[in-house]
Amino acid sequence: MFDNLSNRLADVFDRLKRRGALAEADVEAAMRDVRIALLEADVALPVVKEFVASVKERAVGQEVIKSVTPGQMVVKIVHDGLVELLGGEGVELVKPTNPPLVVLLAGLQGSGKTTTAGKLARRFVKQDRRRVLLTSLDTRRPAAQEQLAVLAGQVGADGLPIVPGQAPLAITERALQAARNEGYDVVILDTAGRVAIDEELMAEVAAVKAAAAPQETLLVADAMTGQDAVKTAHAFDERLDITGIVLTRMDGDARGGAALSMRHVTGKPIKLVGQGEKLDALEPFHPERVASRILGMGDIVSLVEKAREEVDEAEAEKLARRMQKGVFTLDDYRKQILQIKKMGGMGGLMGMLPGVGKVKKQLAEANVDERILVRQTAIIDSMTPAERRDTRLLGASRKRRIATGSGTSVQDVNRLLKQYQEMQTMMKRMKKMGRRGAMPALPGGQLPPGLLPPHR
Repeated sequence: MFDNLSNRLADVFDRLKRRGALAEADVEAAMRDVRIALLEADVALPVVKEFVASVKERAVGQEVIKSVTPGQMVVKIVHDGLVELLGGEGVELVKPTNPPLVVLLAGLQGSGKTTTAGKLARRFVKQDRRRVLLTSLDTRRPAAQEQLAVLAGQVGADGLPIVPGQAPLAITERALQAARNEGYDVVILDTAGRVAIDEELMAEVAAVKAAAAPQETLLVADAMTGQDAVKTAHAFDERLDITGIVLTRMDGDARGGAALSMRHVTGKPIKLVGQGEKLDALEPFHPERVASRILGMGDIVSLVEKAREEVDEAEAEKLARRMQKGVFTLDDYRKQILQIKKMGGMGGLMGMLPGVGKVKKQLAEANVDERILVRQTAIIDSMTPAERRDTRLLGASRKRRIATGSGTSVQDVNRLLKQYQEMQTMMKRMKKMGRRGAMPALPGGQLPPGLLPPHR
């Protein structure tokens, strides 16, 4: 997310920060580069013009020009400008204080509405401990209602029983009646989409909204469609008066123009973002954290929150104590790999760490394959418990057996063992030095399993 923009802005600010003092001409040149970077990121032209004018006005002030660290001051001004552009503060979903909370999802076909409905239901069930009724109003797309029923089962929600031939308005009334009678906290209405905005689509969604009187009307838009997503948001907002936006496929959008334009054009907040296909890949949208990621400052708060959600605290504490004693087996190594995979893989973690933009770029250029984590897990799983505890048992014949069993090569097995042995050596050194809680890095600058200290 925002990779292209982050790289361009990093180059601009690196040049600024190398200068001991800044003249107004330096700031103007930097702002021209920022303007180009934003346009290349597919940010809407009116948004770019207003943003650059606002930042430039603040950046050429005497306080910046005469500052001891003028380059850093300009970066802070751009950061504050991005936060403002993205909406200032994160806006949460309405809480179901007077059940049932009715959430209406609208959008074009293919934007990810049905998957988002499942993700949203999971969020209410897992995090808020709410009873959720998932309801599909899509009577046109083949098997759309069956798909949502399957998702309901996967996330611990209930699906409204399907009545063949029933119209969307009748389904809506039946869902609301069931929610009131059976004590549901949340009703999620997944409306039908079209391949393009048309009057029939808008009339149907508007009629459903009038009947359901939802507290949340969320537009689901595909971030990868760029400015088309912004135009879609504007059209739906004019007709439905949406309360917020869910941007899907943010993990696949390297430009980020839709996210940066959406709030300015519609005046409505981005409330949630989809970061992948998995049902837990739905996150609140925090403008300040996103601005920090764009400028390479990382997002430690989100990283800690993700660790709390994904990492088993008791297991992490147990592993930390073992590592502090210099004990580190291949089973421990495997657990660290699985932790990284649960937290989004190497790419996901690196986007949240401050100051790793250049390292991330180098990894991309080096063609580092994240599937190495999958291969390493398979190699360890192909070993016997005794072999995991004592790698000295691994002679040539055993290595061939492990390579065959894991679908890898003997070279892959040797590479894993070398990395593991180097981590073991570093653990022993750390024990002698008395460094508690630190984690080693793998050779060659790779992001290691165990990059993060266990959550405490």
